[in-house]
Amino acid sequence: MDVPPKTIEVEVVDNDAGPQSGKEASTGSVGGPPIHPLSALLLLVFDNLWTVPEFIVMNWTVTLPLSFISVFVPTFAIQKTLKKDRFGRALAYALLLGVLAAVPTSLTGTPIGLAILAWTGISKLMGRPLKT
Repeated sequence: MDVPPKTIEVEVVDNDAGPQSGKEASTGSVGGPPIHPLSALLLLVFDNLWTVPEFIVMNWTVTLPLSFISVFVPTFAIQKTLKKDRFGRALAYALLLGVLAAVPTSLTGTPIGLAILAWTGISKLMGRPLKT
């Protein structure tokens, strides 16, 4: 009687599939929005200051750098500590959000602004689950 050979299922795991050390594990979370919701909320608050008439009337040599710094510094800290991003990644997101906050118009009411806020995961902070 012929006996069929036994088949053994083997799972092949790539060595580069995941982080190997603690330093590599701190490169940011995988999946989900790339920007922490608190960073997005910070952008939302400072971006909406451009709709306040008193803020627009102020000297732009003061308001533009202050808007940038007011979003850049906390965003970098949030991305680095809460989101656990690498230095370069946290710096890049902080620069991006700082520049968006310094643009002398409110982006929130525009389709571009809404897309950016959706990309940052602001809905997660507002209590709405993200649709996948």
